[in-house]
Amino acid sequence: MKCLIIAAGQGTRLRAVAPSKPLARVGGLALIEHVVRSAQAAGLSEFAVVTGYEAEGVEAFLRDLAERTGFRIEAIRNPDWARPNGLSVLAAGPRLDGEFVLLMSDHLFDPSILRDMIAADRSGASLTLAADFAIDNPLLDLEDATKIELGQGGRIARIGKTLSRYDAIDTGIFIATPALLDALRASLAAGGAGSLSEGVQALADEGRAYAWDCGGRWWLDVDDEAAFSRAEAVLGG
Repeated sequence: MKCLIIAAGQGTRLRAVAPSKPLARVGGLALIEHVVRSAQAAGLSEFAVVTGYEAEGVEAFLRDLAERTGFRIEAIRNPDWARPNGLSVLAAGPRLDGEFVLLMSDHLFDPSILRDMIAADRSGASLTLAADFAIDNPLLDLEDATKIELGQGGRIARIGKTLSRYDAIDTGIFIATPALLDALRASLAAGGAGSLSEGVQALADEGRAYAWDCGGRWWLDVDDEAAFSRAEAVLGG
C-alpha cells in the first residue's frame, strides 16, 4: 500500500517557527520526517509526497531523507497548491492505482493508530478515516478541528469544520481508494472548491465513508505555535 503525504500548503501560522511548515523541527526532526517515520513504523515503505509552497526546499529535504533512510520517496509538485487540499490529492492521482494511505505532513501520530487501522476490516468502505472520539481531549483545537457526525454502523454522516453537532474529530489519517479521486473530481465539476472534506462528504452521502476509532491514542495537528509547543513538550525540544 502506497502512502500519500500532503505537504503543499503555506503554513502561515507557523511562519515564525520555520519558513516551510513541513520542515519545522520538533524534537530534532522535521515534521515531514516524523510523519514518514511513523508511517514506516506502521509497515509502509513507499511514499509519495505532494509539494507546493517552498517546493524546492521540501523536495531537497525529501531526497536527503530517502538517501539517509533507504525509503522510497517520490515528490509530486502541485501547481495549484494555493487552492484547497483536495487538489493535492488529485495531483497524485496518476500514481494511485489501488488502496492507499493518506496523511498530512503536519499531523503527528502514534504509529499504532495506522498499523491497527491497516489491519482492521474495511470491507465495504471506499474511505476510512481515523477519528478521535474523545472530543474533550485537551490537545484538540475544537475551533479549528474538522469535525465528524456519525451515522449508523460507523459511517460518516457529515464532516466539516463548522458542524454544530459532532461525535468525533478528524485526525488526518485516512485509508482511501481511487473512489476518493472520483469524488473529488465530481465535486469540482459541480462547483465545489476542491477540499478533501468535500470528497469525503460525497462518499459519505453514498454510505461509503467510515470512521475508525483511534482509541484515544496520541496524535496532534501541528497547525500553529501553540500546537508546536505541545508537540515539543511530548517529543522533546
